[in-house]
Amino acid sequence: MADERPETAALSGDEQWMPVCGISRLISQTIVCVRVTGVDLILVWSEGRAVACERICPHEQADLSLGHLSGGRLFCPRHAASFDLRNGRISSGWPSRPLRLYPVRIRDDQIWTDAGAIKKPMA
Repeated sequence: MADERPETAALSGDEQWMPVCGISRLISQTIVCVRVTGVDLILVWSEGRAVACERICPHEQADLSLGHLSGGRLFCPRHAASFDLRNGRISSGWPSRPLRLYPVRIRDDQIWTDAGAIKKPMA
């Protein structure tokens, strides 16, 4: 889990980038659960890129790590709705806020996420 890793790299302002998963692990598993600053997230390998998002579905609070991927969308395991992994929007017709997405970078064969952005309240 990411909280067990003390290495962080503050880059500017409130940014606090930290490694959370090896890229080869993410590519092979497609969905990986991590904990960053006490927040449960999932990392997803979708359409050749890494995405970090909240782990719990904002609609029915299901564990999205148990969902499946198709066409750049993450499908909730509890209902038929899906989330666009480019912007977090839920499929039309569902009364829910978008899925929270967090900044990621790939450096030194690691997926890094901005722990500072995770700690900030989302609008």
